[in-house]
Amino acid sequence: AFGGKGTRSVFIAVTAALAAHLLKRPVSINIERDVDMSITGQRHAFYFEYSAGCTNDGSLKYFDAHLYNNAGYSMDLSQPIMDRALFHSDNVYKWPAFRAKGTVCKTNQPSHTAYRGFGGPQGLMLAEMVIEHLAAKLGMTAHALRQKNLYQEGDRTHFGEKLEAFRIPQMWENIQDIANFAERKAEVDLFNDSNSWRKRGLSVLPTKFGINFTAKFMNQGGALVHVYTDGSVLISHGGTEMGQGLNTKVIQIAAQCLGVPHSMIDIAETATNTVANSQPTAASMSTDLYGMAVLNACEQILARLEPIKKNLREKHQLDATSSVDWKELVLTAYFERIDLSAHGFYIVPTDRCGYDWTMSCPDGDNSKRGMPFNYFTQGIACAEVEIDCLTGDSFIRRVDILMDVGRPINPALDIGQIEGAFVQGYGWCTMEELVWGDKAHRWVKPGQLFTRGPGTYKIPSFNDVPRDFRVHLFNGDNKFAVHSSKAVGEPPFFLGCAAFFAIQNAVKAARSANAATNTHYALDLPATSERIRMGCADKITTLCINAVNAEAEKITEFKPKGSW
Repeated sequence: AFGGKGTRSVFIAVTAALAAHLLKRPVSINIERDVDMSITGQRHAFYFEYSAGCTNDGSLKYFDAHLYNNAGYSMDLSQPIMDRALFHSDNVYKWPAFRAKGTVCKTNQPSHTAYRGFGGPQGLMLAEMVIEHLAAKLGMTAHALRQKNLYQEGDRTHFGEKLEAFRIPQMWENIQDIANFAERKAEVDLFNDSNSWRKRGLSVLPTKFGINFTAKFMNQGGALVHVYTDGSVLISHGGTEMGQGLNTKVIQIAAQCLGVPHSMIDIAETATNTVANSQPTAASMSTDLYGMAVLNACEQILARLEPIKKNLREKHQLDATSSVDWKELVLTAYFERIDLSAHGFYIVPTDRCGYDWTMSCPDGDNSKRGMPFNYFTQGIACAEVEIDCLTGDSFIRRVDILMDVGRPINPALDIGQIEGAFVQGYGWCTMEELVWGDKAHRWVKPGQLFTRGPGTYKIPSFNDVPRDFRVHLFNGDNKFAVHSSKAVGEPPFFLGCAAFFAIQNAVKAARSANAATNTHYALDLPATSERIRMGCADKITTLCINAVNAEAEKITEFKPKGSW
């Protein structure tokens, strides 16, 4: 569900519970997909108004934006989603003067809710749209403008947090070599000059994603570890394994701490009678919270076993560096009446979580409000796409991703998360278009969703995976999380938008060849085939637009209408 069932499952569960209570028998409710999509809400659509300025040489000066999100008929999680969008509306760029405010809008649509990224991708998209707009007005490439204005180590964000272990500048340099950017840019330009109806685009896109629940009280996690007399270990923790590999990482953490093979460790199903008051498995925080809680429990047990271990070394005449047989150690401890169970608990340090939006900071020092994020997961993607100017079809020829995930506990799992998040982000920004009943879509009842099934709502398929997909892990430390690792679930999602901006560059190449005069043309998200085709602004689109629009000067500004 990637967030969608975090809160929007409640009204279905309550309905089943009420029926079960009244009928005194088990009740199950199974909702068909089209009904599910119609009533449980979608990710939030955002609308931006902004003003931004820079010097003629491309040094950013000020940013002033107003963000609006479509909440639907009730608040649900729309406010914290707006919070995260505001936190991420700078992306990785330093603005000497920065102001952003958000408005949550009540509409006639179903209540919208959480989705992978939780507002972060929408805020990041605003930052990149502004960069693209400024670059067009300056007559320079967005690539050069990005490079010129990257945050540096020790800079402070617009919300006052000091950037520690900020590796984007180094990673920016690395991706140029890894992806052969200069050479491939020349090849793309040559291809575009040689082809009228197919164009290519290349884009490098950075990201930083803050790791924490923005609600301070949620940054806590518990675990229960039992060691049995045969040496086996049973772990219960508050997280939910949903295919992301959380249990695998927890087993690795416990195995390394206790010095036992993975095969001796089992994970019990998540349950509130073993670990109470757990948090949602969300915000990419689960390994940080439950990995540390399990580590804490294992260390408690090891501390109790230490005197027994010392006695066994003396008994077997072993030196202090020699290991003691685990099974013998555990069994001996049992007969010595040593507690072989422990409840572990972890909280993100108080000074590294929590942000007080209500505090007034007339001097502009927002650091007084607190520190919303424990650290940032960072990454950069270089995507090359090709579009068909006649049909609007597009595909990714190659993508290179460089991701800073600290010292990964399980590199294979992290790479899988990066690949999956990229493709999901690519779907979000290029094909997953929602059509709602409104004045432009009168055949749909007002406020109802038209694209509510696989016939009308398209997600990435096997054919949409990049033809050449390369993921590289940046070798860095992270002193703020378990075993120096970093969260990886949501941060790579926005890198899928590297394909969006590469498509936009390909459309610009087509428009330039077709003598479209406007210097800035921004695709609306998602960059569907329709938007790509009409954005190319050739003679065929001119004939189509003239049929409904007699004002010729607006032809190069034409965009297909959206539904938000």
